[in-house]
Amino acid sequence: MAKGNHSAASEFILLGLTGDAELQAILFAVFLVIYLASVMGNLGLIVLIQISPHLHTPMYFFLSHLAFVDFSFTSSVTPKTLVHFLCDIKSITFYACAVQVCCFITFVVCELYLLAIMAYDRYVAICSPLLYVILMPRKLCYRIIVSTYVYGFAVGLVQTVATFHLSFCGSNVLNHFYCDDVPLVALACYDTHIKELMLLIIAGFNTLCSLLIVIISYVFILFAILRIHSAEGRQKAFSTCASHLTSITIFYGTIIFMYVLPNSSHSLSTDKFASVFYVVVIPMLNPLIYSLRNQEVKNALKRVKERLCLAIK
Repeated sequence: MAKGNHSAASEFILLGLTGDAELQAILFAVFLVIYLASVMGNLGLIVLIQISPHLHTPMYFFLSHLAFVDFSFTSSVTPKTLVHFLCDIKSITFYACAVQVCCFITFVVCELYLLAIMAYDRYVAICSPLLYVILMPRKLCYRIIVSTYVYGFAVGLVQTVATFHLSFCGSNVLNHFYCDDVPLVALACYDTHIKELMLLIIAGFNTLCSLLIVIISYVFILFAILRIHSAEGRQKAFSTCASHLTSITIFYGTIIFMYVLPNSSHSLSTDKFASVFYVVVIPMLNPLIYSLRNQEVKNALKRVKERLCLAIK
């Protein structure tokens, strides 16, 4: 990615979300509150799972990694965005931009497959409860997580190298509030057909492949739930999936809109504001979804509060 041969840009200027100074001040406050809530929510969920023996199951093991990915995902973008809200010139260096793109893609891919893995975990737990411990041993869970991170980083690295191998010899003004593949490709001087095709194929493959795992898992789960004669049993089975289904619907819906649908169906400005939702808002929503709609997490939190109260007394 040597600048001499491939890029005349030493930095990029980000247009951000708005040029209105007053609105930027409001957005700074809103983004700061949401980011702090995301950090506290995700890190708090990780700590709660670690200190609660009742939550030492594959489901919550994967959930703790989802929380870590959400924290890392939003932290790769939001702090720099907060700084830019306070600056007149919103610049980012060539290499810092490349690092941000790589981290961003890595964590998006990791989140896609973590949601798919969690769907498969629910399938095993509901459809084969007696074999759950045998089918989802701790060693297998660790291997799955390591494979997810390695694959996510490999995809991020390949996409980043392909993007920053392009020639940015014209304008260095990026129509976004962070470094993202689509607006960066729009700045390239020469034919970007191969890179655009590569982006579509890789994004489409990862989204559809992981979504297929989710759909198949939940089809089997639905059939298993319908075979349960007890209304209470069906309700309990549905409740264990409700939080996960909510996260899947929000995240996959936004990703498909952003990267899989044809560019002609939406503009860069639309993408920019949609990005706010899944970069800033979703990482805050996930810990809320899994804590407010999950009885086991609420019970674990209640036990921790009781222990803290006893310790203080």
